[in-house]
Amino acid sequence: MLRFSKIVLCCTLLTAACSRPAPSPEASATVFEGARLITDGSAVIENSAFIIDNGKITAVGHKGNVTAPTGAAHVDLTGKTVIPALVDTHTHLGWAIIKTGRIDKDTYTKDNLIDHLHRLAYYGVAATESMGIDPGDAPYEVRAHPVPDAALFHTAGRGMGRTNAGPGQPYWKPVAYAIESEADGRKAVQELAEKRVDWVKIWVDDRNGTVPKLTPPLYRAIIDEAHKHDLRVVAHIYYLADAKELLRAGIDGFAHGVRDKDIDDEFMKLIKDRPNVFVIPNLPDIGTGLQDPAWLAETVPAAEIKRLTDAASNRSPEEKKTASDFFAVQARNLKKLSDAGVRLGFGTDSGVTVGWTAHEELTDMVTAGMTPAQVLTAATKTAAEILKMDQLGTVAVGKSADFIVLDANPLENISNTRKIAKAYLRGKEVDRAGLKAGF
Repeated sequence: MLRFSKIVLCCTLLTAACSRPAPSPEASATVFEGARLITDGSAVIENSAFIIDNGKITAVGHKGNVTAPTGAAHVDLTGKTVIPALVDTHTHLGWAIIKTGRIDKDTYTKDNLIDHLHRLAYYGVAATESMGIDPGDAPYEVRAHPVPDAALFHTAGRGMGRTNAGPGQPYWKPVAYAIESEADGRKAVQELAEKRVDWVKIWVDDRNGTVPKLTPPLYRAIIDEAHKHDLRVVAHIYYLADAKELLRAGIDGFAHGVRDKDIDDEFMKLIKDRPNVFVIPNLPDIGTGLQDPAWLAETVPAAEIKRLTDAASNRSPEEKKTASDFFAVQARNLKKLSDAGVRLGFGTDSGVTVGWTAHEELTDMVTAGMTPAQVLTAATKTAAEILKMDQLGTVAVGKSADFIVLDANPLENISNTRKIAKAYLRGKEVDRAGLKAGF
């Protein structure tokens, strides 16, 4: 009987063990709670809770109103502010690498490109669009195979300008298409369509009268051919007159604002008649030099910081005034566009100095007259929409878990975006310490 009882007990235990349910996949979830959550650049949930699981956001709400899955990990963010990760829609990556204060623009490499994407991730940038100077196959390989702790990559491939339209830019001749006829433009678009670029980049700028620029017949052919291939065309511009003519020609977006003069009523009517057209401001140096050199020491070599600060301090009063006036006209134009509800994105036009420039641009846009909420929306939700990266830009159910944990509230002071405690991309915490050690 004793032996029989032991057999029954063993069978009972074995049956219970075999029938026990497998661990729930919910055990992979993490609950972040207690933070001020800015979900889309402006909407705020105080004392929030949100859940990520397998790289996706599965719940968002107030702490206490969100049910934590069984076995979920908990991260206490009390006192912190969470914003969506940034999206930089205008960069020029792969050509420069910052090491020991040296800047090398002569070589484009896949390693340089990945290094830049790591730098963007360090500063909380989830994705970027490289704008028109990407040669070879490496850009498309990196786009197709994202690496950990790096921003996602989109590319315009090779942009289009006139022959010799980029003096002093060693990447121009081997990269950009030289367009001298409508046939040239259409053929270039066809080649880019085969590469499945994310959009087509054109330069319509004479570089202060020193080089030829794309003429209306040339860029009209490019735009027409691109639209046949379901591709958008984004223009580098400078002059108001060109911006108006490009709007009439069907341009999809501007990679800069108008920079030669204040925009007028005719321009405003043209752009308001095209509500899907977007503007990526890319504000210039305000004329006062680096705003926070000490902050840059996290990733920028001391020699490079010294070079930047010396260049600013050595400016003459006339040079400072010129820079200030140049900023002012673009700031007025940006404020006018913002007040009119024009679709505004976010971009830095960065290539040598990567990552931290996004936070400088945020500050510049507020200086131009936009509110912090408007600027954060442009740099997250709207920028992601412009790139058609619907999984980014907001902290919302179903979206990719890409967000920044800050030590202070950027709605009170936009420079608080620089106070990064942690950054998460695709549900994984970015190894900022490891990246910093390798920069």
